[in-house]
Order: sequence, then structure tokens, then C-alpha cells
Amino acid sequence: MAKTGMYVGLDIGTTSVKVVVSEYVQGQMNIIGVGNAKSDGVSRGIIVDIDKTVQAIKRAVKQAEEKSGIQIKSVNVGIPANLIEVENCQGMIAVNSDSKEITDEDVRNVASAALVRSTPPERQIIALIPQEFTVDGFTGIKDPRGMIGVRLEMFGLVFTGPKTIIHNTRKCVESANLKIDELVISPLALADTILSDGEKDFGTIVMDLGGGQTTTAVMHDKQLKFTHVNQEGGDFITKDISVVLNTSFSNAEALKINYGDAYPKRTSEKEDFPVDVIGQTEPVKVDEHYLSEIIEARMEQIFTKAKEELDAIDALSLPGGIVISGGAASLPGVVELAQDIFGVNVRLYVPNHMGLRNPAFSNAISLVEYAANLSDIHQIAKGAITGEKTTPVKEQAVPEVVYEKYEEQLEETTDLPEEHETSGVKDKIKNFFSNIFD
Repeated sequence: MAKTGMYVGLDIGTTSVKVVVSEYVQGQMNIIGVGNAKSDGVSRGIIVDIDKTVQAIKRAVKQAEEKSGIQIKSVNVGIPANLIEVENCQGMIAVNSDSKEITDEDVRNVASAALVRSTPPERQIIALIPQEFTVDGFTGIKDPRGMIGVRLEMFGLVFTGPKTIIHNTRKCVESANLKIDELVISPLALADTILSDGEKDFGTIVMDLGGGQTTTAVMHDKQLKFTHVNQEGGDFITKDISVVLNTSFSNAEALKINYGDAYPKRTSEKEDFPVDVIGQTEPVKVDEHYLSEIIEARMEQIFTKAKEELDAIDALSLPGGIVISGGAASLPGVVELAQDIFGVNVRLYVPNHMGLRNPAFSNAISLVEYAANLSDIHQIAKGAITGEKTTPVKEQAVPEVVYEKYEEQLEETTDLPEEHETSGVKDKIKNFFSNIFD
């Protein structure tokens, strides 16, 4: 169950940087502020210009601060799935205390024992997720603290990623004068948040259609079993429209948003619209069916590549089908086209939070929800990675978010939807492969 407190999610995407500020009261999530800034320093999901990314983060954070009326000091930031690897890990220790009662220190030590492994110099441990503990041969224990035992074992998953990606992410966040509460694997957070318990248990595919890349993840047995990143996304659709119609990128983006449909079967050749073509003095008429065919070609390529990867592990036989989200998923016709290509049930996930009913915000919201629902055991085990001896508390203190009352509401600087007003905010301080398919 989510704790009471304030949580901030930071999603550094290819097309935009998004910040979501949420207040949790007795497990109830309440979004009180959002920021959204154009991202210039990210290409295909990877940070390529630190200075530009830092400025985008600062702009998004400023917007979220103005809308929520608080000053943001720390965030939960997403790590993309690029070259992420997941492995099983296991550790065992003898219980230290004379009373043989298992303490936080014992949990931290057994987590450290599970991380005794040779990690290649170009990779770094991102996260450790304890799955179960064994005390003197008794298995299936989720939290061994307070139990009596001589031998403690832990089984879990360890996530590693390229040092470059992790370093650049940390560098950008810290250069924006922010502290990192949690580094969160984005596809893990998204799948964990948007799927039901049944879907996570029996097996479901989650596709995040972003601007610069498409990430496919498979959850099965409540574990992240597989991820795949295709370096194509919504921006590539816009580029295709721009090239084929010989129009500017901004015009192509407007055409995609205003007239685009990924499913040509339901469009008409009789419905047309003017397009400003480079080198032409007068706009050229283009029909919606032709535009739809341009969009379909790229989306079909994205889905076909994903299908090849999923077929290789027989993931499309899982009963949960496919759940799609992300900014490009909001394009009409995407669900219908996906169903034709994959041949399974496909549904679109749209956040149901007031003012944020847009798939583009799914990742940012999932970072908040995932961080808020992390267990005390996770926080203790994290100390095996960071070296910090964190003692979790039942009621989490607000992670360095300082409330600040603005004298006047600044004018909005983006086209974000309006957030609902929340009263009383100032009063509350507050497995890739675990085992691939049998």
C-alpha cells in the first residue's frame, strides 16, 4: 500500500521532459502539479546533450512548481530500457544478533551477499528487487524482520545498465539542482502500474510508443521477463510525413495531430486539407487516406519488428494480450492496426487522473506510483547498492519537498491540460529474464 507523502516523477523523453507532482494520503494518489518542456538534448531515448537536457528539466520542474505551489527538491527518475539486463540473484548469511532475531541490518547484509558478482566495467547495478526470503529452510517469506532464525537467504532480481546512460541521467538531474530518490526502470514501472494483478500474473505485453523509440516489455509471474527497444517512435511518423509531402517538420506534426489516422480502411479519399509545400506558392490539397497510408507504413514497421521479437519467445500466446501507451499511442487507428498485425487483443491505456487523461503522461505517472508503492524491504536492500543505511519508517517523510506559497499565480507557459485544484496541500508535509518462458 502506498505511503502518505509527496512524490515527484521525472520522465526524460525524446520529445519532452515531463514532471508529475503527486500527494499521497492514506494510499490515495492526488496529482497536484505537472510540468512539460520540449526536450532538445535527447535522441532516441538517450541523453546526447547534457546542457540542453538540464535546461529542459529546469523548465519542466518550474512549471510543476508553479502549478503545485511547492518547491521541488527531489525526484524519482526513469531509466530507459536500452541495454538493460535482468538476472536472478541469491544471497545467504548467518544471522548476527545474539537473540537470532532478524533485523534491518541482516536484510541489508543478505542483499549485499546477493550482489557479490562480477559486473563488467561498462555496466552498473541500477536496482535490486527482493522477491522472497528463506529463514532456516522456510520459504516464501516476504519480510523476515522480527523472525527468529540462524540462516537467512534472499532471492531476487538485479537490474544492470550501461554506465553511460546512468551517469548521464544522474548528471542531468543533479545539475538541475535536484536529488534522486529512486532510479526507476521505466518499462518495469509502467507495466507494474498499468496492469492488473491477473495480467501481471498470467502474462501481458506492454508497448510504450514514445517519440524517439518504442519499448516492448513482457510481464509474467509478476516479473519483468523481457524488454526490447526499437529505435523508432512517433517522431519518425512526423519525419515520414514531412519527407513524403515535402513540408516542414512543424507542419507535418500538425497534420499528424489534426488529420492523422493509422488505419486507412476507415479514412476517405474525398476528405482533403491544404498542405504548405516547400517550393510551392499555393497550398497543395492532400486527402486524409493518403496521409493515413504514410502513417500506417511506419506504424506497421514498428509493430512488425516488435512482433518478430515477441514471436521468438512465444509471448503472443500469453492470455493478457497487449496494452499500449505512450504519446504516439494516442493517434487514432493505432489499436485497430495493432490488432490486425499481432492477432491478439489490444487495448489502449489512458491515465484516468483529472487533467492528465493522455497516454503521453503514462510513464511519468507510473514513476510516481511505482516509487510510492515500494516496500520497506526494497528500501533496506537498496542500501546494499548505495551503501546508505536507511531505516524505513511506516509513515514516509516527504522526500525533501519544501512547500512554498507563491504570491501570485504565474501564467501558464505550455498547452498542458488544467489540473484540478487540491485543498489542504500546504497542511500535509508529508525479470528480462528471471526465467524465460517455459
